[in-house]
Amino acid sequence: MRTPKSIAHAPRSYRSDLRRQQAEATRTRIIEAAAELFAADGYARTTLASIAAAAGVSAETVQGHGPKAALMIAAVEHAAVGVAGEDNVLDLDIGRELIAARDRDEAVDLLVATQTRVHQNSARLAGALIGAAYADPELDRFRRDLTADVTLQVRRVLEIYRDRGWLRTDVPFDEQVVGSAALGGIETYLRLRDGGWDVDTYREWCRRMLRETVFAR
Repeated sequence: MRTPKSIAHAPRSYRSDLRRQQAEATRTRIIEAAAELFAADGYARTTLASIAAAAGVSAETVQGHGPKAALMIAAVEHAAVGVAGEDNVLDLDIGRELIAARDRDEAVDLLVATQTRVHQNSARLAGALIGAAYADPELDRFRRDLTADVTLQVRRVLEIYRDRGWLRTDVPFDEQVVGSAALGGIETYLRLRDGGWDVDTYREWCRRMLRETVFAR
């Protein structure tokens, strides 16, 4: 009696899934190690060898996920939203949380909470990126592209809020998008933090500014 193909192929499929999971776990470990070292030691002083040692893998394995600039890019994305390489915030848990808001007030609270959490998770690494971008053209290009991408993600969320009738109608939508992106940008957070603001002060300021400039009363 011949074994059905679905059964015969099951072990091979299982092994393939296991290898993929192991590869993903290794990549995550490398990215997290790179993020910690970039934040603690700076981009220039961090080497692929030090990342390998911190991640508990060989230098060759790290090189397979490099070069170093690519690891910085992946580390920034992972620190901010928990994954690297995702293009649409609405496909992530944080995006789904934002569009699950039931009214204007909840939308404001969710926006403020989300952007504060992202900044707290990525502030140290963002500082390293900004410093590295001055000397590395690839990272400078990524930093500028990241600013544009944040604006795009804000637009996607605000479009949903606009369609629900929650935004002001006396302010151009494009102005609301760019203003919200600037308000919630990491550069603004770092500037205010370095100026002595604590997290609660930052949250209250963001909440007030969103209510006054973006959301309908």
